[in-house]
Amino acid sequence: MNENLKERVQKLGLHGVLANWSDYFEVDWLENLVVAEENERGARGLKRRIKQAKLGQFKPMADFDWKWPKHIDRQQIQEILSLEFIPDATNIIIVGPNGVGKTMIVKNLIHKAVLSGKTGIFTTASEMLQELASKDGSLSRKRCLLKYTRPQLLAIDELGYLSYDNRYADLLFEVINHRYEANPTIITTNKIFADWNDVFPNASCVVTLVDRLVHHSEITNIDADSFRLKDSLEQAEARRKSRKKVGKK
Repeated sequence: MNENLKERVQKLGLHGVLANWSDYFEVDWLENLVVAEENERGARGLKRRIKQAKLGQFKPMADFDWKWPKHIDRQQIQEILSLEFIPDATNIIIVGPNGVGKTMIVKNLIHKAVLSGKTGIFTTASEMLQELASKDGSLSRKRCLLKYTRPQLLAIDELGYLSYDNRYADLLFEVINHRYEANPTIITTNKIFADWNDVFPNASCVVTLVDRLVHHSEITNIDADSFRLKDSLEQAEARRKSRKKVGKK
């Protein structure tokens, strides 16, 4: 018990206690002090990781309508949500049209990883690439690059909705290459890989970029009409029924 407690004190960096271990290891309050410090640091660490993840608002997976898509591999997505892909640095690529729940899945994935003690960050492709491109000096570019390469999990949303020039393609490749076989990257896109030349016209690195992404990857496809269109139609129907009831009174 004392050795375990000493290891915890050492991990917390309570050097004054360690230096005078013979005076402290049997006092009644030391265990309570260590527990309180561990809990406080854990809470502060979680708060910091959630802030750094930049998730914003999102619906929980309990609200996901699995019956709406024409095609979705529910088992595959639930396995991805187990986070077992992280130790193997397996990239996750979710392909599907706009409004089918890709972002919702990814935000839940990052959130679960953060709660489990991992570091993660959510960004859109345009936000990340524009930020990297805005850094002119090599030092500021390096710091910005670390922002996206250092986290244990990086989610890049909406890749394929806009087209980018060669400079942006090179920046994306740099991010992916730094993370390759070290930390997993999550990509959501509305385009199959064969169409990525439309996203980065004439960029010479596209083939290598795709190769890095798919070498160790889990790819899932979602085929569905837009959830937002579905919600809009349901709300319109609810309003119609409400007006009909009012008219009968």
